Amino acid sequence: MNKVIGVTEARDALAALPEETSYGGTPAPAHVYLPRSHLKALNLDALLVTGMRGAGKTFWWSALQDSGIRRFINWSGARSRLSEDTDVRIGFGVKPMLDAYPNKDVLRKLMETGVEPRTVWRTVQAWHLAPDGHPLRQFDTWPTRAAYVFDTLEVIARLFEERDAAADQRGVDVLLLFDALDRCADDWKTMYRLIRGLLQTALDMRPYRRLRVKVFLRADQADAAEIGDFPDASKVLSSAVELSWPRQELYGLLWHLLANGEYGEHIRRFLGYEWPSTEVGGQCLFSVPRPLIVKEDVQRGKFHDIAGEWMGRGPKRGFPYTWIPNHLADTEGRVSPRSLLAALRTAAEDTADQPSEHPRALHYDSIKRGVQEASKIRIREIQEDYPWVHRVLEPRAGMVVPCAFGEIEQCWRHGHVLNRLAEEVEQDEVKLPPRHIALGADGVRQDLESLSVFLRMRDGRVNIPDVFRVGYGLGRRGGVKPVR
Repeated sequence: MNKVIGVTEARDALAALPEETSYGGTPAPAHVYLPRSHLKALNLDALLVTGMRGAGKTFWWSALQDSGIRRFINWSGARSRLSEDTDVRIGFGVKPMLDAYPNKDVLRKLMETGVEPRTVWRTVQAWHLAPDGHPLRQFDTWPTRAAYVFDTLEVIARLFEERDAAADQRGVDVLLLFDALDRCADDWKTMYRLIRGLLQTALDMRPYRRLRVKVFLRADQADAAEIGDFPDASKVLSSAVELSWPRQELYGLLWHLLANGEYGEHIRRFLGYEWPSTEVGGQCLFSVPRPLIVKEDVQRGKFHDIAGEWMGRGPKRGFPYTWIPNHLADTEGRVSPRSLLAALRTAAEDTADQPSEHPRALHYDSIKRGVQEASKIRIREIQEDYPWVHRVLEPRAGMVVPCAFGEIEQCWRHGHVLNRLAEEVEQDEVKLPPRHIALGADGVRQDLESLSVFLRMRDGRVNIPDVFRVGYGLGRRGGVKPVR
């Protein structure tokens, strides 16, 4: 360990990494890291932003609501037109806010009574734009507001024009944010209809100078075959920006959190370089120097100073810098920041609990236990998003992958797993069920592949990445031991 920072200090700093990276409220300034890969997504003209679970969709949905964080984004070099003065409104999100937007039950009621999704979202947008005294303001419920909007299309069109002109005169942009669209419905058909209608209204906003919509979607929600059947849909879908996390940005996030944490001064001296800083929310926020992000040899060297050079007693076991992201990736090679931070936080705590002192902040066996914990967290996340996945994977505990798909199919057949699941889907008892369950086992396989849980190998066998495999108690020769 570099003499500038002690083993215990580095370990304590890692153990203090934040547990939550997705927020319903304003993020702490010290948690705001701006990857270069996210700059385009924050531009006001980027109306569709996609990403995997934990990639930062809700984080930015929350962060963009804060004027101080918007100023930090500009200070960081983002040419996004965002400013402290940007008028940010919430069109849909993770928190129930009936004064700002209808919830799932109200949305369902609106659609059951024949209100088109485009009208629903047009109503939400008009409600946010209507000033005091506008006729729309006299209505107290979303059904009555939607009825008014539908009956007065020209009045609403003039409202948008007037508010755009007023905002342009003031030199202020108005941004409406939409996130957590998985919470707008329990079935795919309804959710896709609502997303399609929302994207139509987002496209309608493009001709205005100052009115903008930004929609955050999971990748599976941005299925062109399901939501792209409206005029000029290709203009929206082809311009979608993905919130990606290349390995160097994951470690950039790690440096940012450590450098702005309790042991920040020690960490910054240990990492070296000059650290630019600015004030955000009354707190001095340090920005990671570019060499610590773009120079892989520098990143690797600094991280190995903390974690050691090998994942065992020699190099044959792998190197922590690459081993950790590789074992946290899904079938697309994507790693969520939450998984990385959970693995490192657990590894630090576990190393500290060992009876004998280790010369590094992290022990390689503790890193493996950190990956086990990250896998359990990832399993809980996918259970929240798609409860049916647990139903089809849990019975396979103890099996070893890669394996022939026939073995999996036989397991499902013996346990009557798919038959029971199909019955519950038929009775509308499953949230966002497998879309191809009508095709039987092969259809469910397709759905698991689309979720990056199953990987079809060249020889036809099925493999499952460690980030899912470990948490479900599945074995792999030479891999991280499964959670028992």
